[in-house]
Amino acid sequence: MTSADPAPLTDSLLQERAHHDRCRAALAAMVDGAQEQVVVGEDVSASGADAEVLGHHLRSQAKHMRELPEGPLFFGRLDHAEGAGEHAGQSYHIGRLRISERPTLPPLVVDWRAPVSRAFYQAGARDPQGVANRRRFGWAPGSKGDSADLTGFEDEHLAQGESRVSDIVAREIERPRVGPMRDIAATIQPEQDDLVRGDLGQSVCVQGAPGTGKTAVGLHRAAYLLYTHPQRVRRGGLLILGPNRTFLSYISEVLPALGETGVRQSTLEEEIARHPVKAVDSGAAAALKHDARMAEVLRRALYARVSNVGVEAVEIPDGSYRWRVPAGELVRIVEGVRAEEPPYGTGRERVRSRVVRAVQLQAERRAGPQTGAWVQRISRARAITAYVDAVWPRVRPEEVVAQLLCEPDALSTAADGLLDADEQRALLWDKPPRSWKSARWSAADLVLLDEVAGLVEHPEGYGHVVVDEAQDLSPMECRAIARRVPFGSLTVLGDLAQGTAPWAARSWETSLRHLGKPEAVVVPLTTGFRVPAAVVTLANRLLERLDVDVPPGRSLRGDGELRVRAATGEVTAEVVDAVRDALRGEGSVGVVAADADVERVRAALEAGGVPTAGPEELGARVTVVPASVVKGLEYDHVVAVEPAAIAEAEPRGLHRLYVVLTRAVSRLEVVHGRPLPF
Repeated sequence: MTSADPAPLTDSLLQERAHHDRCRAALAAMVDGAQEQVVVGEDVSASGADAEVLGHHLRSQAKHMRELPEGPLFFGRLDHAEGAGEHAGQSYHIGRLRISERPTLPPLVVDWRAPVSRAFYQAGARDPQGVANRRRFGWAPGSKGDSADLTGFEDEHLAQGESRVSDIVAREIERPRVGPMRDIAATIQPEQDDLVRGDLGQSVCVQGAPGTGKTAVGLHRAAYLLYTHPQRVRRGGLLILGPNRTFLSYISEVLPALGETGVRQSTLEEEIARHPVKAVDSGAAAALKHDARMAEVLRRALYARVSNVGVEAVEIPDGSYRWRVPAGELVRIVEGVRAEEPPYGTGRERVRSRVVRAVQLQAERRAGPQTGAWVQRISRARAITAYVDAVWPRVRPEEVVAQLLCEPDALSTAADGLLDADEQRALLWDKPPRSWKSARWSAADLVLLDEVAGLVEHPEGYGHVVVDEAQDLSPMECRAIARRVPFGSLTVLGDLAQGTAPWAARSWETSLRHLGKPEAVVVPLTTGFRVPAAVVTLANRLLERLDVDVPPGRSLRGDGELRVRAATGEVTAEVVDAVRDALRGEGSVGVVAADADVERVRAALEAGGVPTAGPEELGARVTVVPASVVKGLEYDHVVAVEPAAIAEAEPRGLHRLYVVLTRAVSRLEVVHGRPLPF
């Protein structure tokens, strides 16, 4: 614990500040050294390719060092007991990246992801793991890393059986939320640490109740994998998938703060965007296009283009001689390739190569081995190309999807036994375009196009993908992700209770099957560190009415406030008063309303002299947020406007309301003029 004697406390604090100054100087030298390596590397004599690879590596390293964000360089310290194995008697400062004065010297700061750092998160009085003392450092809020901002520390003498709830951790968790999401490297809890340090080859699904830090766990897991398996992960690529750009902006600073830059952060719509979205589907059409049955409909439609009907023998001129492949052999070639079920584009080339091989065998029986140039010339013969185009034609995904959505007969054939007549009518375009080139594609159409594109040719995959808000993925969207990680692993993050899309998952087992990872372990996180207990209790009352089987959340935070305001007059007037009250406290204020009410609420606040911003303006004091985009965001004080309107705005409106009620990290104020739906 913190020393009660001010003299030794002051001496220790001064020593820690001096150590931080030493670390700051060492980090500056590391940055300068990285730039110096670039200059030296550019002068190294090597082959062009070697020099280019070396130069890219050194420049990337220097850029990474220059872009490190400002802030304290360590947040903890481990003092190991004598006789504690290889670390006996050693002390290690724990921070967001490794800092050393020279590579050959012991580090001044150990990276939080290093194996020795794990005890900082896992050790306790019952299992000290060789740690005599664990120290946590307190820094002034918003510190840029000035040593004077180190204000104190807490010690836990684990070897003596001492254990305590850390005030520093509590203050950090409860610190006002303004601006982008922060990393949690200093406050990771043991159950979160287990997930963060999971094996690269293991896919995991985190069912996280509100405020349990599932998003932070996923991002820290990404940083851990990049640190532990740098070559494997960077070679395969790492992708962070979020539900929308607002959410990605909110989390954008977490990985750079942990020392990892250059990680692709995207939405699924961006990953599959072959065309801009210019059309909007009806609810029925969108739901069908996201239905898993569409995968088989599309497969049938694509392979309906492969046909042996009317196949005749092919004759290939070769100088003064003509080779002939009988029709029966050509039919067997196509049937054999189809039975192998390769990607459509690969199948087309296999048909070509096997016809060429049939000709080559004839030529070798007549004149002996043929050269590679001869094989290439035969493979380009017009007769063979014409045959391949006839039996296994080239095709664009747009042609397949447009034909299905334009031609009732084509759709009926492909959907036979899968979709009934009403469903087929719902899928057909009301005003078919003249051709696929002039088609106006909807967001759901992009999912269909990606499915067909994946059947034609497998997309380039990633080594690891982190998928957040995964409960809202449709089966077809899950399949799009599965195609991008066929040999890699997934970290799936979500909460079934927060599923708001019409096709939202009801069980993780189904979603994981569509994601291609049925063996993934589902791990529940139920202990909240962000949402206060009063808010969690209210949300759990609503959870009982939702059609999902998830454990209720609980909160470790006894602080926080919940207030319900019943408007006697205009609801917007009560909202203005609630926001003014909130502005007397610290932190951000999020005013969340049904999408149709947002402009009316914003106008009332502006008329009342309260400046507002939209959700994309991070760091604003008062933000007016449509309920449809609030998922994943958090505010110190949330004013939830007319819950009944939010619940009625969409088919899964109660789930949306559940999301809205759990965005507050300090205070929740519910303003209503109509009866509450909970």
